[in-house]
Amino acid sequence: MFTTILVPTDGSPLSDKAVNVALEFAKGAGAKIVGISVAESYPISPLSETPYTSDAEHFDIKMRELAQKHVQKIADAAKEMDVPCETIVTQANSPYQEIINAAKSFHCDAIFMASHGRKGLSKLFVGSETQKVLAHSDLPIMIIR
Repeated sequence: MFTTILVPTDGSPLSDKAVNVALEFAKGAGAKIVGISVAESYPISPLSETPYTSDAEHFDIKMRELAQKHVQKIADAAKEMDVPCETIVTQANSPYQEIINAAKSFHCDAIFMASHGRKGLSKLFVGSETQKVLAHSDLPIMIIR
């Protein structure tokens, strides 16, 4: 039923748990894993006089390096379990859009992702990328807590 599963990661222990669940499922189903990590872009203030600085460039490079480490963990775990795997690193201020775009680009049939389960004001102010993916994707989504 599922042949290609997208697994977003932010490198957190909860994301690692979602990766493990996805890998176990993929192994049993004979599916492929696509791991994605979305590097945070430098936050630019609309009031800033200079839209881009060397600090921003350094920040973006470091975030991409960190995201690459996150997807490498997926690739290593997939190799150990003999599960086919591709990885992708993107950089954006809206991770949910990148996740949905990757699911379309790689023709994924499902998304397995973590939810930190924020509630109350924390959820209101921080927002939930998982909630946004749920709201904007038509794919089956397995939420791991």
